[in-house]
Amino acid sequence: MYKKINLKNRVSVILDHMPHMESASVGVWVAAGSENEDEKVSGISHFLEHMIFKGTSTRSTRKIKQEIEGRGGSLNGFTSEEVTCYLAKVSGRHADIALSVLSDMVLHASMDKKDIERERTVIIEEIKMYRDLPNHHVHDILSEMLWPGHPLGLSVAGNIKSVEAITREDLVAHKSANYRPGNITLVLCGNLNSDVLIRKIDGIFTSKGNKRQQPLIKFTSNQTRPRVRILYKDTEQSHLSMGMRSFGRMHPDRYALSLLHIILGANMSSRLFENLREKRGLAYEISSEVKRYRTTGAFIVNAGIEHKKVRKGVSIIIKELKEIKRVLVPAMELKRAKEFFKVQLLLALEDTLDHMLWLGENLLLAGKLPDKDEILRKIDSVTPADLQRVAKAIFKNKNTNLAIIGPETGKEKAGIEQEMGEL
Repeated sequence: MYKKINLKNRVSVILDHMPHMESASVGVWVAAGSENEDEKVSGISHFLEHMIFKGTSTRSTRKIKQEIEGRGGSLNGFTSEEVTCYLAKVSGRHADIALSVLSDMVLHASMDKKDIERERTVIIEEIKMYRDLPNHHVHDILSEMLWPGHPLGLSVAGNIKSVEAITREDLVAHKSANYRPGNITLVLCGNLNSDVLIRKIDGIFTSKGNKRQQPLIKFTSNQTRPRVRILYKDTEQSHLSMGMRSFGRMHPDRYALSLLHIILGANMSSRLFENLREKRGLAYEISSEVKRYRTTGAFIVNAGIEHKKVRKGVSIIIKELKEIKRVLVPAMELKRAKEFFKVQLLLALEDTLDHMLWLGENLLLAGKLPDKDEILRKIDSVTPADLQRVAKAIFKNKNTNLAIIGPETGKEKAGIEQEMGEL
């Protein structure tokens, strides 16, 4: 049973006491990400995340790391389109220290100008690094295609131009607007002394602050046909990412979409893995994924394929998407997919860090704590007809986008576009 507490200072606290665990995971979640950034300061949430680790008035960056890692723990953070999270996994007896360190970072980051300039260089090198990794950069190209002119189409890290332009004043203003008690949720999972931790949180977060209501920019698609974009690069293999927009995080069909993902590309038993890799040897990497945001989402297929076989690979992917629209998924295949979903969820919840991430994401982005038993019931209720209906709604010509990084020519692009038109 999860314990949710709304403190007087408007900080939300979620506690999941797991007394049989040695570890504890602590997360400080901030309801701010790249989705509400404009292009001029694209990447500012990610830039600020870097700066939060650069010391406070009482702790240097070295001291921050030593306080966690010197006790055998791990420290990290991430920025997504919708949230920023700072997290630590430690022994349960050090949960209060992890809470103190993370809270100090979030509330009292020093934002020294010299640190900002050093970190600006680090972030620019990070952007360059990912641009040099075609299997990563292809996702940025696909996002631009899926959500053109929308913040979701921009990289979470921003671009070199925007990162170079962000000032200390921009960072301070962004932090002041978003890192307020009403925008912060604390999630703690593991072997916890709940009473001690609640008192400590009450003493740390003394100031009040309302939640910042960030207006969502709704995306409207005007796509009428399949789109292909190729970034010419002399790579060893061609990297492709095919995406189709889907629905938002809380849509009633989200469970059916999760099962489509499992059946098509989530594991080695999936149809795409079997037909592209096992039967034909066309790809080493072949998988699918589902992106979920508040008002939209996407179903994505990723693959690394020999240059001469890209058209063939695209043809087989399209064939599999058509097949799952045309023919009902057999009962045993659906049963296996359901079992995979359920067991993967239960296994993840055995880990305090995964459990903390699951709770935090659901509370901030879905607006409620997840009910494991309800999720399992919803999965069990999905029928083959549900899968077919959702597949037909998403896998459509006018909704399909393909990004490729490799040495493909204009002639090869025309052939790939022809295959895309068969969906």
